Amino acid sequence: MAKYDYDIIIIGSGSGGLTIGLFMNQVGLNVLMISKSDLDIGGDCLNDGCVPSKALINIAKIIHKAQEAAVFGLQVTGKADIKKAVSYIKEKQSVIRKHENGQWLKDQGIDLALGNASFSGINEVTVNDTVFTGRKIIIATGSKPRLLEISGAEMIRYFDNESIFKLDNLPDKILVVGAGPIGIEIAQALSRLGSSVTVISQGSKILEHDDQATTAILEEQLEKEGIKFFLNSCLNKFISATEAILVNKSGENRTIKFDAVFVAIGRELDLESLLLHKAGIEVEANKIVIDNHLKTTNKNVFVCGDVASSLQFSHAAEFHGRILLNNLFSPFKKKLTNDHMSWVTFTDPELATFGLNEKQLIARNINYQRLEKDFKDDDRAVVDNYQYGKLVLFVSKGGMFRKKEILGGSMVAPSAGELVQELILANSTHLSVNAIFNKIYPYPVASRINQSLITDLMTKSLTPALKKLLRKAYQIFS
Repeated sequence: MAKYDYDIIIIGSGSGGLTIGLFMNQVGLNVLMISKSDLDIGGDCLNDGCVPSKALINIAKIIHKAQEAAVFGLQVTGKADIKKAVSYIKEKQSVIRKHENGQWLKDQGIDLALGNASFSGINEVTVNDTVFTGRKIIIATGSKPRLLEISGAEMIRYFDNESIFKLDNLPDKILVVGAGPIGIEIAQALSRLGSSVTVISQGSKILEHDDQATTAILEEQLEKEGIKFFLNSCLNKFISATEAILVNKSGENRTIKFDAVFVAIGRELDLESLLLHKAGIEVEANKIVIDNHLKTTNKNVFVCGDVASSLQFSHAAEFHGRILLNNLFSPFKKKLTNDHMSWVTFTDPELATFGLNEKQLIARNINYQRLEKDFKDDDRAVVDNYQYGKLVLFVSKGGMFRKKEILGGSMVAPSAGELVQELILANSTHLSVNAIFNKIYPYPVASRINQSLITDLMTKSLTPALKKLLRKAYQIFS
């Protein structure tokens, strides 16, 4: 008789949980996945995050491009139908849900339990009064949007990422609280659909984890589209269903009017219902205590995704899943490091960031060069009208016997998330910048900007002594 009911139990069915569960099942191990409901399968990404937001952004982009066509004589009239937009979002979710639902998981051979999970022992999880035991257990329960807790919030029309994609009518004026990726993406999408949008943030800039040189450009582009920003500011209270008092860092008050509020002030974990103490899992400051292998204080329980209290992205959860799969099957254990992590804010233009930032490089005493390239003279940027773009790269100093590597960077441009992919590959695999320099790019692909910046770097290495040597070589060998 088996000691445990399952080889592995996975609490949560988002990106991280599915990454682990599907592979373990393919290997032939006995897998139980636990989800609160069938509609929760796919996690925040499918249901309330990446998928619906990108569908909304696509709709908004189509509308915006149609309006821009007026420059060339075309006239676009009418108002965006938010109900049709919501219907489109649901349609795209349903396509992906075909392979992220309970019956599909069961068809693959995975057992599924629907309901709230809680620990009842070291290797035990209880769902709806049924106890399941597992040799290993993965906690991949995600996170939830943090609530805006200020006076008068109960009076307003309130949205977050769990409700904004169910809009039945578009607010004329919407107040966006928070200038992180979610807030900025939704702000632009709603603005392009027809709302008057105001963004409030306590920070001094939007997208605080990205480079100032690129965030400033994005902010300027958003302002050109009519979005208003109040930075270094916070909401003091709501004085009615459509008015709020805003306070800046100098203590000055301002009254802001709106029809609805979209809140994007971060995310938080919901750990209490898991009864982690029953499994000997320690928690500090509402965070699960883990080591650098994603292991909890219970050696048989691991975390994956948002509950790891690391960067809260779907691809980070997938990354955690790959680390755990390696460590569950190999004696050579991998540690979690975000040195090569990347992310994209899917505004228009996009802002993409990867690798180490300047603060991290300075803190680690890493010798580097900061390189910047404007797009004003890039041929593709000229014809496609995005000469405002910018690429920032951090490159190691290198030396006689050390290659120069790309340590990190940031780009703001249309499709920046796609354009930086080769730079991310170079960063994560420690390629020399020569790989970019020697690559043959079809003219005029947009990614030639990457080579252009590396070419600038190579040109700077032409010292007077080297130029003299090259002139001598030309005379001898030509």
